[in-house]
Amino acid sequence: MRRAYIYTVVLILGLSLPACNTGEEKKVEQNRNEMETKEGKKVIYQVFTRLFGNTNTTNKPWGTIEENGVGKFSDFTDTALKEIRDLGVTHIWYTGVPHHAVITDYTEYGISIDDPDVVKGRAGSPYAVKDYYNVNPDLAEDPSKRLEEFEALIDRTHANGLKLLIDIVPNHVARDYEGLTNPEGVQDFGAGDDTSVAYHRNNNFYYIPGKAFQVPEWRNDYQPLGGENHPLADGRFEENPAKWTGNGARDAQPDMNDWYETVKINYGVTPDGVREFDSLPSGYADNDYKDHYAFWQDKNVPDSWKKFRDIALYWVDKGVDGFRFDMAEMVPVEFWSYLNSHIKMKNPDALLLAEVYNPSLYRDYIRKGKMDYLYDKVELYDTLKHVMQGHGLTRNIPPIQDGLKDIEHHMLHFLENHDEQRIASPEFAGDAQKGKPAMVVSATISSSPTMVYFGQEVGEPGAEDAGFGDPSRTSIFDYIGVPHHQRWMNNKKFDGGQLSEEEKQLRDFYKRLLNFTVESDALTGSYKDLHLFNLEEGTAGYDDKVLSYARYDGDDRLVIISNFNADQGKNFTLKIPEELVSQWSLSDGTHAVTDQLYGKRELTLQVENGRGSLEVKLEPLESLILKL
Repeated sequence: MRRAYIYTVVLILGLSLPACNTGEEKKVEQNRNEMETKEGKKVIYQVFTRLFGNTNTTNKPWGTIEENGVGKFSDFTDTALKEIRDLGVTHIWYTGVPHHAVITDYTEYGISIDDPDVVKGRAGSPYAVKDYYNVNPDLAEDPSKRLEEFEALIDRTHANGLKLLIDIVPNHVARDYEGLTNPEGVQDFGAGDDTSVAYHRNNNFYYIPGKAFQVPEWRNDYQPLGGENHPLADGRFEENPAKWTGNGARDAQPDMNDWYETVKINYGVTPDGVREFDSLPSGYADNDYKDHYAFWQDKNVPDSWKKFRDIALYWVDKGVDGFRFDMAEMVPVEFWSYLNSHIKMKNPDALLLAEVYNPSLYRDYIRKGKMDYLYDKVELYDTLKHVMQGHGLTRNIPPIQDGLKDIEHHMLHFLENHDEQRIASPEFAGDAQKGKPAMVVSATISSSPTMVYFGQEVGEPGAEDAGFGDPSRTSIFDYIGVPHHQRWMNNKKFDGGQLSEEEKQLRDFYKRLLNFTVESDALTGSYKDLHLFNLEEGTAGYDDKVLSYARYDGDDRLVIISNFNADQGKNFTLKIPEELVSQWSLSDGTHAVTDQLYGKRELTLQVENGRGSLEVKLEPLESLILKL
């Protein structure tokens, strides 16, 4: 079946911006250098570090590192990093860097072997951190020098004009936590705990005194390592007394669907929910990080707070530019005030991104917790997903923007990440092309950062049966190859040499769009809905498979229109309200507008008696970028 031809157009009135194409690399470089002197949109490129550079295509379920291969820090060459930067990226999130539990045997390097009964997958979960003061040995050419190799990657990343984030997971650690390279005076988590009691304020863990840990009872034919004969896959793991599991399960034998490979950190909250630490004074949500830092200086905080403060500052000192905090809402907001104010005192420009899914907590974690950005998952992402799947209505999007208008800058937008299904997977949309109009909306509807997951820009469907990980999501638990991404890597040339023509066009779309967003002044400015206005006006041919809105800052003015319908084009006369025409000081008459992303379309904006109209013709999945 023939694919619908699609591209994106944003109407720009006023400031002329250059189109991004492969023949204008010097212009892109000049624009990027100018970006460094002003605060514009941020674009975060998430890479699953051990998968990025893997060229092995075996993809055997439960395959070993020797069978299926693994990527290394060294795969992020200057060429690779330059290509990521030229995609329009400002920050790269290296996922899975801290040393987490793995099955591969590294005992010759002094690293204890991990037990398959408490490790998910063969490569292990990046969110079961085993040693916060070192990095995953899988990622190093020489595991004995793994930290030095990551430090070199930090330098390489900065040299290529990118900033970098890594994960910190304050809610839980691996069951077999073991710090091998702790700085002098640093004790491991739990080393000083009183294990005879369920809770003590300065214990790092919660305990179940008198009971030993038991491995979960496996169901549905699941077996660690897929049932492979392994000397440690014996249904036993020594932990006495048992600790609470990472998701808060309090049984000595957690369920197999619990986060059984992890143990929960105690932040001074009793099992009954009493908080044994100071609260922030009334009104402190409006105070800056310096005031928050000063507030905590004379306070006696629980030991776990200090441990994670020291971990974060250790990585800041090494040049890490920020952190993505896993499941932040499971940790008290006062702790975030304490931690983030310490980080900001060390590096005021550090980017602090939190995984928070409860909208009722958003403002507390931003204002009291001093987070820069939170996932906009349960509102914008989920709504866009429904629209892409064909059963959602675009009229549900403007109320989201209205409801978040006081914090819209702080809500990170994405269409893929390591937890979510790939757009191209049959379980999501089944076609990467259906992500194009949604990507335009995700990247342009607010001043918030945009995040892209590696492989998204070439339509990766995540179809592999990797072992522990399920198809539709690129597995974070297994050694696996990422086929579409591998075609872009082209045996580490990083030139897209093996991509199909359709995949090349998709990546070119992402490159044009993302570069446009980081260069646009309007996208850091104001937002005005046009969609509900046109529905209420009864605009002929306009419906809930279309979305339109305006973005503007000074003389840089945009109108953005997208068609989410995969089977039907749209013809209508978009109406621009008098209020916006007046605010933009548009005189009566005609205004020629020209496509900004591709340079192939010209339209006419008509202003008559103070009202604007724009004759629009959209192909299926087409969005129409134009300048005055």
